[in-house]
Amino acid sequence: MQLSNIYSLYRKFPIIVTDSRKIAPNSIFFALKGDSFNGNYFASSAIEKGCEYAIVDEEEYVLDDRFILVDDVLVCLQELARKHRKELGIPILAITGTNGKTTTKELCNAVLQNKFETCATQGNLNNHIGVPLTLLSMNEQTKFGIVEMGANHPKEIHNLCVIAEPNYGIITNVGKAHLEGFGSMEGVKRTKKELYDYLNSTNGTAFVNIENSSLLGLLNKNQKYIAYGNSEHANSKARFLQADPYLVLELRSEIGKLYIKTKLVGSYNFENVVAAVAIGQYLNIDELEIKKSIENYVPTNNRSQLLKTDKNVLFLDAYNANPTSMKLAIENFAKMPLKNKILILGDMLELGIEAEQEHKELLNLLVEKKLDQVYLIGEIFSKVNNVTHYLTFKSTLEFASILGSFDFNDKNILIKGSRGIALEKLIERL
Repeated sequence: MQLSNIYSLYRKFPIIVTDSRKIAPNSIFFALKGDSFNGNYFASSAIEKGCEYAIVDEEEYVLDDRFILVDDVLVCLQELARKHRKELGIPILAITGTNGKTTTKELCNAVLQNKFETCATQGNLNNHIGVPLTLLSMNEQTKFGIVEMGANHPKEIHNLCVIAEPNYGIITNVGKAHLEGFGSMEGVKRTKKELYDYLNSTNGTAFVNIENSSLLGLLNKNQKYIAYGNSEHANSKARFLQADPYLVLELRSEIGKLYIKTKLVGSYNFENVVAAVAIGQYLNIDELEIKKSIENYVPTNNRSQLLKTDKNVLFLDAYNANPTSMKLAIENFAKMPLKNKILILGDMLELGIEAEQEHKELLNLLVEKKLDQVYLIGEIFSKVNNVTHYLTFKSTLEFASILGSFDFNDKNILIKGSRGIALEKLIERL
């Protein structure tokens, strides 16, 4: 069946599902494949549960005219999303970077909702499947799209841009992450730069932190961009004031100085907030509305959260971790004028041959900052830890099993690690 025919079916049944356990009315099932599953197996089950059609790519699973055979289900999904994006013709902002993508996306969405009916990436569905699903969740009411783009291999950002065709773009920063897939820090930079390259080729607009020399170095000659940051040369000017514990900044605007008091923990969120301010100002959103939207934003999903339990105060940033974000979190926590500090840190994953060295460098940083109460969780930290008073545990489960033997009361606790370490399981015990 031709793509145009599948698109006609999609317009009639605009709910896309890829999990046969989550069938919805008026939906079409896409039988995606993975390393350990084959969605074709579940196509008939999806139809039985109420899907109108199932897109498959293995002929033996075509049972009647409700099963549509294509060469490759994933490619079909991506091409369908690209066609839908063209049909909508709305402005789209793409956001990528090593750290802060999701927080920046949520802040931008909060700001842009003052003027537009927006649709933004849900959670972190930011890969070759998530981006098409985000685009296909947009409809005629959507007037502005916000698409988060993640990558762990070269060319991924380019491919996502071809599908989403963004008009605007933000690279939050470039740091050490997914080195196993990128091969090197230079590989990370080249892949993130693909967003700037796409915007440059289509006369799109980039929003760039003018204080970040790495980002400025990625821009193409004569590239169109809006600068933000703490500089007289920035289009959107802001000044960091404090993060004790919540981030507070000063926005220099046409109506004077505006003080924005966020509910975000960590000075490293300054550039995420100013990026959202910059695109709001560029699109002529009232600055008082920008301030209100950012101040009302409350982080969730284990990112930059401050949680007060019956026993302790938790600085929770356990959704993900890499050398750049871990270093920033430790430095920020070290500067906070708090008593009874404890750090619970989990392994940083997907670093390849650099893994042990990067963990050793974090240990050196912890010693340098004179942070004494540190608990390290994971196979890598367990292998490389050479600081005798830092306790190590192979897993979160092992640590949790003896947590009761420690004096964890009236403490300020930083919790930071890669998602795979599942440090959030400790919250109920702290």
